[in-house]
Amino acid sequence: MAAIPPLCDFGWKPGNATLRGVDGTNHSILAEAGPNGLVVAFICNHCPYVKAVIDRIVRDADELAGLGVGFVAISSNDVDAYPEDSFENMKIFADAHRFPCPYLYDADQSVARAWDAVCTPDFFGFNSAMELQYRGRLDASRKQSGPEDLRRDLFEAMRQVAETGKGPAEQVASMGCSIKWKETA
Repeated sequence: MAAIPPLCDFGWKPGNATLRGVDGTNHSILAEAGPNGLVVAFICNHCPYVKAVIDRIVRDADELAGLGVGFVAISSNDVDAYPEDSFENMKIFADAHRFPCPYLYDADQSVARAWDAVCTPDFFGFNSAMELQYRGRLDASRKQSGPEDLRRDLFEAMRQVAETGKGPAEQVASMGCSIKWKETA
C-alpha cells in the first residue's frame, strides 16, 4: 500500500548523524550540503516507486550539484525482512545506477525515525541554513516512470531554494512504499 508523507514543515532543522556509505566510509549527513543547500532522499533498492524513477533521481542529484545543492540518499528499511535492501545490494544498486552522491545505510533506523521519514522515496530539501524548504515529490511519476516532459518538482523547488533560500509555497507530497520498520520490543 502506498504511503504519503506530510507536506513541508518550513524551517524545521534536522539533527545530524553519521552513517556508513556504500563507498566504505562514514558520512556526516549535513556535511554533504553544498553552499546552497542539501537534498536528503530516503530510498531503497526494492521499491517499485524508486525503481521507476531512480534514473531521474540520479539525474537530478547530478544537476543539483551544479547549482551548489548537495544530495544524499539513505536506505532505512529492515533488511532482515527485505534482503534486497541489504548493504551489499545497496552497493550493487548504487554502482548500477552510477550514483553521484553518497548512498548511506541507516541500520538502526534512527535517522528515519528522527526525521519522520514515511516512504520511499521521501525527499527533504534544505536551504543553506539547513532549514527545511521542500518535502514533496520528484515529479508526477508513481509506480511507472512518467513521460520525459513531466515537470521536475524537486529540481525546480531546489533551484528556487538555491536562488532565494525559500521553497515553493505549494508542494505535492511524494508517494511510495512505506518504510519497512523493524519490529520493536
